Amino acid sequence: MIIAGDIGGTKTNVALFEGGGAAAGDMSPVAQMSFPSAEYDSLEAILREFTVENPARLEAACFGVAGPVDSGRASITSLTWDVDGRSVAAALRLDRVNLINDLEATAYGLDALAPAQLYTLNEGHGRQEGHRALVAAGTGLGMAGIFRGGRGYHPIPSEGGHIDFAPRNEREDALLRHVRALIGGRVSYERVLSGPGLVSIHSFLAETEFKGVRPSVDESVEEASKAAAISAAALGRECPVSSAALDMFVEIYGAFAGDIALVFKSAGGLYVGGGIAPKILEKLRDGTFMRAFTDKGRMSFITESTPVRVVLDDKTALYGAALCALGRRA
Repeated sequence: MIIAGDIGGTKTNVALFEGGGAAAGDMSPVAQMSFPSAEYDSLEAILREFTVENPARLEAACFGVAGPVDSGRASITSLTWDVDGRSVAAALRLDRVNLINDLEATAYGLDALAPAQLYTLNEGHGRQEGHRALVAAGTGLGMAGIFRGGRGYHPIPSEGGHIDFAPRNEREDALLRHVRALIGGRVSYERVLSGPGLVSIHSFLAETEFKGVRPSVDESVEEASKAAAISAAALGRECPVSSAALDMFVEIYGAFAGDIALVFKSAGGLYVGGGIAPKILEKLRDGTFMRAFTDKGRMSFITESTPVRVVLDDKTALYGAALCALGRRA
């Protein structure tokens, strides 16, 4: 038996897998639980609760963490607690555990997915063999390169979601100034392409282009629920401010994803993961994302030929962490 986890700023998913049967294309957990991350003070506290409910003799463990991992320790960008691999191993009575970035875990899990667990935004064309790339907006913004070599694909961990936000026009210039004023400093892509980022875009538009228009989502909504409320209002066509905010969010998301496709020349595919994409799939399908994705001037022929797929299964990082724990590659 192995234990795998996906530790995010909003929720932590933990699952047990049978080591002999966990293989790409057949990844069904024996037991799985989800925990609200902020309600716990450590990963060990979550694992104590999980193992009491699901006792098992463990052989290996791997956890994908939403933050940088270095020398067996990980800082979680959106939480107040860190993860120490030695402490987690002791809590599980194992000699060691593997800690990897959560997007690295998702990348390992991609080939464990069936076609029904992916939605294709762009089929692409030409020779589709080569590297892949993964972007994922949720509580934060993650990305990973996926190197093709040898017998398969090899994820490259990255903190590229924290690179400088690069506006493409005067409207986005104004958004940059707005967000800079809100946070009092440097603006990364994560400050725009994330749940909190959607809230910032909404406030920007409410104060500028829709000044005087009362949005359906206002300060009465709890901060943690605002992004979901904005998306719901936009998809339900209930609020012009929310609709414009989601339009702008998806356009910037497409442009960022296209940039990452150029960085890795990802002929093998650009994958869109994270918690937000499946919830706004209707909007991703309307062409806004792909127009921005392919709008790369002289290099547009590369992005036009790149397959683009949305990851629909929110357990993909769990599958990847399980494969990593087994020492296998998806």
